[in-house]
Amino acid sequence: MSAAGFGDPLPTTGRLLGIDLGEVRVGLALSDPGQVVASPVETLHVPRDRDGPAIDALADAAVRLEAAALVIGYPRRLDGREGAPAQRAKRFADALRERTGLPTRLIDERFSTVEAERVLLDADVSRRDRKSSVDRVAASVLLQTVLESQRRDPAS
Repeated sequence: MSAAGFGDPLPTTGRLLGIDLGEVRVGLALSDPGQVVASPVETLHVPRDRDGPAIDALADAAVRLEAAALVIGYPRRLDGREGAPAQRAKRFADALRERTGLPTRLIDERFSTVEAERVLLDADVSRRDRKSSVDRVAASVLLQTVLESQRRDPAS
């Protein structure tokens, strides 16, 4: 998975909130204040047909979790083109930036869920438990990729 993304520059200290947007579930992960480790935090269940409640819940989570910036998965197609989920991610990023005032960055997430599934399978997590945790683990994979990329190239 690549940490290539676009949006605001991220601060080098403070907690980053990783967000893996799904149609029904949104996975959240949080870094430590020194931005070394990303940990899965929670999964939010959101209505399929309305973005407003999900944006409200994410803005509340950013405040509650004391986030210094937001990292949102940008689900492009395998060929790199942008589909409806990527457009939704852009809308969420814009709305959350406006609502929270926090720096917001979209990050390529094409393989985060696949990697999360692999992590959970390697940990021998049951199918039922995988379903309930895959979104927050995917957010953690996404966020950890960003943290490692920032350590390698602080200008990224």
